[in-house]
Amino acid sequence: MSDLYRSALSARISKLPDLPPSNDDEEDDESEEAADSIGSLPGNEAVQVSVASRSLDCRVYYTPPAFADGTVMICHHGAGYSGLTFACFAKEIADMTKGKTTSTSEKPDEDLSIDILTADLIEVIQSVFPDPAIAPSLLLIGHSMGGSVVVRCCSILLGREYRVTGVAVLDVVEGSAVEALPHMHTLLNARPDGFSSIEDAIEWHVSTNTIRNAHSARVSVPSIIVPDPKGVLPYTWHTPLRSTAPYWMSWFKGLSSTFLQARTARLLVLAGTDRLDNELMIGQMQGKFQMAVVPGVGHMLQEDDPTRLAEIMVEFWRRNDRVIVGVKKVGDA
Repeated sequence: MSDLYRSALSARISKLPDLPPSNDDEEDDESEEAADSIGSLPGNEAVQVSVASRSLDCRVYYTPPAFADGTVMICHHGAGYSGLTFACFAKEIADMTKGKTTSTSEKPDEDLSIDILTADLIEVIQSVFPDPAIAPSLLLIGHSMGGSVVVRCCSILLGREYRVTGVAVLDVVEGSAVEALPHMHTLLNARPDGFSSIEDAIEWHVSTNTIRNAHSARVSVPSIIVPDPKGVLPYTWHTPLRSTAPYWMSWFKGLSSTFLQARTARLLVLAGTDRLDNELMIGQMQGKFQMAVVPGVGHMLQEDDPTRLAEIMVEFWRRNDRVIVGVKKVGDA
């Protein structure tokens, strides 16, 4: 983040009401991170993970398990969003028991196919936990496009001897996602090309019910827009979603079968009961996965109701993390 952008962000943040409380005990570098994310976030280790093989430099906020044989929840955001979409959810998880990622390559991130996204996440996980034998068990959580990434990562991680307690997909199924693809350009055309301020970007997300939780919007929205000195408006989208159109089909094709074949506990969390495709309907009747519906939320359910999602995820983890030998996990065939 440039000094100019940081100064502008700090000035605008100060005008926003009801901001999350800051932590006066943070070190100087941590206070900068808090300013970047609009308030304190859970996690007592902020790590910059360099993944040279993928030309990535990833900011990871990591709270180690409270005990040696604990579980780490790994969250992957959807298209166009950032890791901060899980900020409020992560805080709820911490109460119950930031992500900045940039490319180090000189070339732009032109290939965003599912294979590339999956390889990126695998390498990040291996960089944080290089030895599967001493790594904690992993609970993989992915929202929307991120759900496709985590289900594909599951078999790879298991094949490399990592322990995967379960995989959770948030509000995406193959059938409805593929059906919606022809309408994506129309939906994107309805979005503004940019914003005159960070406050305007937050207000747009809340007023359009894109994010229904204003507190979460204040945390996550600043991370998905960037200064645009050459644009008509001062801020534009960090990820130009129209340019990712060639990869949309790869993100979702085969998602349902890959999810059902995952050799671990499976959880599907939806914002509505009408979103199952035929393959998942059959799988549900056969008891192949657990399903939960969060009422009163939109597609960004992890932001709209982070408390309820945290309750669901903690319950799912507790049911599947310590399974008696010979007893199948929830979702096992």
